[in-house]
Amino acid sequence: MSGRGRPTALELAAEIRAGKVTSYELTEEALARVEEVQRNLNAFTDVWAEEALLRAREVDSAIRAGRLNTPLAGIPIAIKDNICTKGFPTTVASKILCNYIPPYNAFAYEKVLSAGLVAVGKTNLDEFAMGSSSETSCFGPVRNPHDREYSPGGSSGGSASAVGGGAVLLALGSDCGGSIRQPAAFCGAVGVKPSYGLVSRYGLVSFIPSTDQIGPVADNVGDCAALLSVIAGNDPRDTNSIPGDREDYLSALDGEVKGWKVGLLRGWLSGVEEEIKGAVEGACQALAELGCQVEEVELPTSGHAVATYYLLADAEASSNLARFDGVNFGLREGDGGSLREMLEESRGQGFGAEVKRRIMVGTFILSHGYKERYYKKALSVRERMRSEFEEVFENYQALLCPVSPTPPFKIGEKIDEPLQMYLADKFVCPINLVGICGLSLPWGETGNGLPLAVQLIGPVLGEGAILRLAKRLEEVRAGK
Repeated sequence: MSGRGRPTALELAAEIRAGKVTSYELTEEALARVEEVQRNLNAFTDVWAEEALLRAREVDSAIRAGRLNTPLAGIPIAIKDNICTKGFPTTVASKILCNYIPPYNAFAYEKVLSAGLVAVGKTNLDEFAMGSSSETSCFGPVRNPHDREYSPGGSSGGSASAVGGGAVLLALGSDCGGSIRQPAAFCGAVGVKPSYGLVSRYGLVSFIPSTDQIGPVADNVGDCAALLSVIAGNDPRDTNSIPGDREDYLSALDGEVKGWKVGLLRGWLSGVEEEIKGAVEGACQALAELGCQVEEVELPTSGHAVATYYLLADAEASSNLARFDGVNFGLREGDGGSLREMLEESRGQGFGAEVKRRIMVGTFILSHGYKERYYKKALSVRERMRSEFEEVFENYQALLCPVSPTPPFKIGEKIDEPLQMYLADKFVCPINLVGICGLSLPWGETGNGLPLAVQLIGPVLGEGAILRLAKRLEEVRAGK
C-alpha cells in the first residue's frame, strides 16, 4: 500500500497478472476520476477515453496470452503535453501548436507503450514549460488538488495535479529547471529529475536542450522507481543519451543506508519559510534514525544558480523556438501579407506573454557585445558549479535540501512578478545546470493542509542511491 493507504501501481499490476482485476476495469475507474479531476483542477489538455479503453483491452489480451509480463503492464498513466504522441495533439499548452499532431512518438512514450501501460491523456503545463505555476497555459491555469485556490507548481503542474488528485498513479513530466520536482512537492507526489542523458529527449518539445529531462511523477517511491526503469535507456537519436545499460531501479530500492553520509545544504535554509525548514530538519532526524551520518556542506557558487540558469535558459529558448514561425507546422496567421507580416502575426498571436518575454531577453543576451558579457560568463559559472558538486559527491552519497523556498502559493500571487516566480526555482535549477539527479519526497503538511516536501540530490547516475534513501525515509514517515 502507498503512504495514502491506497494500492500502489505495482500492487495493482500484480493483481492484473494474477487475474484478480483487468486493465480495462482500472482504466474505466481512472477515466471516471480523470473526468472529475479535469472538471475541478484543469489538469488535462486532452483525454483519450475511447482510445485508452481500446488499448486496455489489447493489454489484457496480451497479458492473458503471456506476451506481456512487465511490472507496470495495464496501469493507466498520464503524459505531459510536451511529449510527442503519434496521432494525438501535442500542444505544449501554446496557441502556436494548437493544431499540431506529431507523426512520431517520443522515446519515453515508446517505452511506456512497450511496457504495457495505458495512456489516458495529455496533461496541462506552463506554455512551452516556461513557468513555475502552470498558469501560463493557453488552456487556463491548473489547480492544486489540495486547495483549488493554490498553484500546483510548474511546469509539470498537470502531471503532478493528476497524480496528487488521484486521477492516476503515474505520469510523465519534464524537468528543465525544477519542473517535475517543484510541482510534485506542491501536490504531495514523488518526482524524479533524472541525470542528463539518462532518458532520451527524442520527441520532447524542448525548451532548454542542455538541461531538459523527461522523468516520472508517482504516488510513492516504489512506483516512481518502476516508471524510471521503464523510460530510462540509451537512444542513438539523442546525441546526449548516456550509452550503456541502465540500472534496475526497483532492485536498487532494497538494502540498508546505515553508514551513508548525507550532506545537508544548511546555507540553503537561510530565508526559507519556517515550515519548509521544519520539514528538512525532520528529514535530518529520520536520516539519523536510519543510521546515516548527516553533515553540513557548502556549495558557494550555487548562490548564483538562478541568474545563471535564466541567462542560459532564455538564450537557448530564443534560439530553440525560432522554428515555431507558422511556416512548417502550427498556427499560421497573416497569410494575406508579406512573409514578414505572416511571421509577426503567427508568432505574435501564437506565443503567450511569458514566452515572448523570454525570447526577447534571450535575443538580447545573444546579441553582439552582450554574448561574451552574459552568456559566456554564465557558462563559466555553470562549470564552476559543476566542479563544486563533483567535489562534494566524492565524500557523500546524497545531499538534502528544500525543493522550494515556500509552500504552495496562491494562483495569481506571483504571475505578475517574474523575478519572484523565477526565485521559486532557486533550489531545483542548480541540479539541472550541472546534469545530476534530484528527487522530491513528500514530507508533512503546512498548518492549512498543503503538502511539504524535501529534496534529495545525487551525482550523475546516482538515481538508485537517492531512490533507496527516499524509500527508507518514506518507510520512516509511514511508521514502518
